[in-house]
Amino acid sequence: MTDLLKHPDRRTLMMAGGAATIAALLAPRLAVAAPAQVEAEIQKLYAGRPLAEGKIKFDLPSIAENGLVVPLGVEVESAMTDADNVKALHVFADGNPNPSVASFFFTTMMPKAAVQVRMRLAQTQNIVAVAEMADGKLYTLKREVKVTIGGCGG
Repeated sequence: MTDLLKHPDRRTLMMAGGAATIAALLAPRLAVAAPAQVEAEIQKLYAGRPLAEGKIKFDLPSIAENGLVVPLGVEVESAMTDADNVKALHVFADGNPNPSVASFFFTTMMPKAAVQVRMRLAQTQNIVAVAEMADGKLYTLKREVKVTIGGCGG
């Protein structure tokens, strides 16, 4: 055995290389964010300001048959005037390696605060949106998306 460690043959080197490649490919899948990391990201942005429910609407499937392409529509109720507008919208996923999915910034020149994107979800998880209004108020919404593999629960 010690001779193999000192002078490995081609087969041993190939097996070790294959194991290292598999480990490198699986490592990103094993590293996922947690709800606490989403909370930490929100705290970084808004330092303990209170979050209220409301004003945000999701167009999001409750079951995604393909986690590689999950459609997400987000709309924030606002007149988009100087007194009542959405400054920013942040979207987070608590099961992806990086919890921050996207950030959007709006101006009063836009007719409404709405976006449509496609995102990748690593597994069944919660999607969290936080909208910052011009008056400083923060609104949030959280929904779970079940990611299935080939139509089977996951």
